[in-house]
Amino acid sequence: MNALIPAAWAQGGPVAGPNQQLMPLLVMLAFVGIFYFLLLRPQQKKLKEHQTLVSKLSAGDEVVTNGGILGRITDVGDTFVTLEVGDGMRIKVQKHQIASLMPKGTLKNA
Repeated sequence: MNALIPAAWAQGGPVAGPNQQLMPLLVMLAFVGIFYFLLLRPQQKKLKEHQTLVSKLSAGDEVVTNGGILGRITDVGDTFVTLEVGDGMRIKVQKHQIASLMPKGTLKNA
């Protein structure tokens, strides 16, 4: 009867092959790839476009700030721009707060 017990232990389940051991790693790499292409890459592209916009600002450009203020740039400094938002009304705004560049003539229509 003792001879049957070692034989039963020797019939253990199938041993995991190399493909089954790599599967969790491949799934993890797939998730990292999806995360990069759906979240990180578009965000980096948008940031780069905004930095290009901010670096090309010049006097006379009509812009909208993140707060929704529409104005014409009268002076560009290193970190601030001066916006004319009305007749003789000027405010200073940080450059990175400029949301978008508007087409010329937008202020006349507003």
